[in-house]
Amino acid sequence: MMKRRALISVFDKTGIVEFAKNLVELDWEIISTGGTARTLRENGIEVIDVDDVTNFPEILDGRVKTLNPYIHGGLLFRRELPEHIECIEKMNIRPIDMVVNSLYPFEEVLKKADASHDELIENIDIGGPSMIRAAAKNYKDVLIVTDFKDYDEIVEALKNDNTSVELREELARKAFSYTAYYDSLISNYFNSKLGVEYPEKLTNAYYLKQDLRYGENPHQSAKYYESAYSESKFDIEQLHGKELSYNNLNDVYGVLNSLKVFTRPSVVGVKHTNPSGIGSADNIYDAYMKAYESDPISIFGGVIGFNREVNAEIAEELNSFFVEIVIAPSYSEEAMKVLTQKKNIRLLKMSNLNEVNLESHDIKQVINGVLIQEHDNISKEEDEFAFEVVTDRQPTEEELVDLKFAWFAAKGIASNGILIAKNEGTIGIGQGEVRRSWATEEAISRAGDKIEGAVVASDGFFFEDTVELLHEAGVKAIVQPGGSIHDEGVIELANKYNMSIINTNIRHFRH
Repeated sequence: MMKRRALISVFDKTGIVEFAKNLVELDWEIISTGGTARTLRENGIEVIDVDDVTNFPEILDGRVKTLNPYIHGGLLFRRELPEHIECIEKMNIRPIDMVVNSLYPFEEVLKKADASHDELIENIDIGGPSMIRAAAKNYKDVLIVTDFKDYDEIVEALKNDNTSVELREELARKAFSYTAYYDSLISNYFNSKLGVEYPEKLTNAYYLKQDLRYGENPHQSAKYYESAYSESKFDIEQLHGKELSYNNLNDVYGVLNSLKVFTRPSVVGVKHTNPSGIGSADNIYDAYMKAYESDPISIFGGVIGFNREVNAEIAEELNSFFVEIVIAPSYSEEAMKVLTQKKNIRLLKMSNLNEVNLESHDIKQVINGVLIQEHDNISKEEDEFAFEVVTDRQPTEEELVDLKFAWFAAKGIASNGILIAKNEGTIGIGQGEVRRSWATEEAISRAGDKIEGAVVASDGFFFEDTVELLHEAGVKAIVQPGGSIHDEGVIELANKYNMSIINTNIRHFRH
């Protein structure tokens, strides 16, 4: 009786020597290639070279070695079909009963800052995916192993002569996921290289990063998958606290979406992805106090992001109430001593927070598919905008500073949204309303008696009723996109009340 054969060709050699020894002890023969064959031989394992199976040498610097009928015939023939058995016997093809393969490290090379295009091309595996797919297609007869974490289970199953259909199907599932993920990385690389924003076929590579206790609600299961391909990635290190939840991760994104528009020392507090307060100042402590005082009630249990180091003075303030998560590029040693006194606070360090941007495109699940759009990156604090004053009254210099701050801050609020700001800090936010006048009433109510001298930003255009409400509240300066059929009436009313309106011709909807 012929021995069973395993073809082993792995770039990642974790655990492969012990696994191969176990196969040999179970009376398997090992076929191998290149570096894998060398590693196995150096560890006393007898190996059959692929050349001896194919009767053909490796060519083209190793680009072609396993692409051969003696390999793929041995993988793909169906053991239960007489015509297949007759064919391989006639062609003198030996069955291959297992493939153990890990692919060239395209992903690792892709992450290298200095990787050249030629280096990436040479790390696109061809023979490996072909063998994997062939073995996975014929999983009923061939075991396909692509994950070293499965070695022990497979050895145990072989020892018990119990390589069940369920095990074989699970290995095939993992194999096809592996090659699809690998091809997605290559596809995304070429799309990026050629500047293709919206390819005909959308493929994105994600890997399972973390199990989550549950989703938005306890009855919903959830996992966190991290993008494998990104031109810039946040370096995230959790310094303290329990694991992040689904809602935590969602809120962290909400913080970054607002915080990343500011280059001055700035702080953003978020609840349920919506800003509760935003502040900018010459120093990070003053920026924090502005964000906190915007809504000291709602920030309880929220997520707070800083674009400068958190110092001991801020840490003492944070320790005075319950905060779910703090995000910052760094923490002083003294701040860490203070903050880690509480077990229920999560501390995230993003050392490159100010250097990298959010993904260039947003993806949203909708009926029968997804929507993809360019991320709203048009507003950056350092950008110069052609703000157009459309009223008779010109805003003062102080108002202009606050109007610019308010406009950038409005990028992060939920539509319909109105944001009231003063001294580069939010004092009242109304957001997520179906009627803009309701959002205006909310923002005015939350600003209270601090509204004197404040300015207003609106994420979308508004009508005369909003002007009336803001006039009654004493607001004198507004920034908004403009573009409504009501613009003429809005401007006329603002002139009547001696108010300034700046049009940006850019809208900030966030749904």
